[in-house]
Amino acid sequence: MSATQAPRFLIVVVGPTAVGKTDLCVRLAQHFGTEIISADSRQFYQEMSIGTAKPTAEEQQGIAHHFVDSHPITELYNAGAYEQDVLALLGKLFQQHKTVILTGGSGLYVRAVTNGMDEMPETDPAVRDGLTVRYQQEGLQPLLEQLKQLDPAYYERVDKANPQRVIRALEVCLSSGQPYSDFRKATARPRPFHIIKIGLSRDRQELYERIDRRMDLMLEQGLLQEAKALYPYRDHNALQTVGYKEIFDYLEGQYDWDEAVRLLKRNSRRYAKRQLTWFHKHADYAWFHPEEWDAMLAFIRDQMQLARQV
Repeated sequence: MSATQAPRFLIVVVGPTAVGKTDLCVRLAQHFGTEIISADSRQFYQEMSIGTAKPTAEEQQGIAHHFVDSHPITELYNAGAYEQDVLALLGKLFQQHKTVILTGGSGLYVRAVTNGMDEMPETDPAVRDGLTVRYQQEGLQPLLEQLKQLDPAYYERVDKANPQRVIRALEVCLSSGQPYSDFRKATARPRPFHIIKIGLSRDRQELYERIDRRMDLMLEQGLLQEAKALYPYRDHNALQTVGYKEIFDYLEGQYDWDEAVRLLKRNSRRYAKRQLTWFHKHADYAWFHPEEWDAMLAFIRDQMQLARQV
């Protein structure tokens, strides 16, 4: 940002699944006359619509949404590539808008934009393939035990229910001969714009009821049929997640349909809890109920005013 250019602002809105991010961000975009960038790592994929709760054209209300339906499921896409793509897009959007909205529940992807990704060493693809096969054959526990031996520091921090994170850490440990945590410096890279961070939350019971209703709606809309179509890609990272994995297990005969629905709802609630834990742990957000519009807007204006005085 040049010395003569007015400051630019990236409003980051995070929160758990079903909390109400889409409606709130559309309202913010209308208020500031701007566009929205999605940081939901599953909404990128064109074939994944129902299970990712993509905003419909009606819900988008004419507001441009970037990184929704942007990639085919066959393309491997990660947070490092996303960081570079979003920064390039922001360079263009900030020529037209003083403010842009970034929103989603994928903490790693949000952090890639706000803080930057740590530089990771090159890894041997065969190592990851071997770890994936081990996970499929033996489950997650043996991999967790190996991670505890190779990198006890990261073992204490990792989401122990997330095989992608565990496999990635082991991949780096085994390929480099060094602990994964050695490469995670967590040093924020400077950005040529000001970042305003907002978290959305609701009373737990209220949130859980919304999650259950959303899952019922997804099933009515055809989640089972969508999952069947995606079954050939079930080993894709994007599909190792709540909403699809439970149905894949059902299709493979691991349990009946009633149990699949129970697990879909239960695991969605657990996922929301993990999202909240991640955001509370990794960054300082100002937290609001989605309906606290006036308070939220006042906070944003105060942050903008403070930035202009620097």
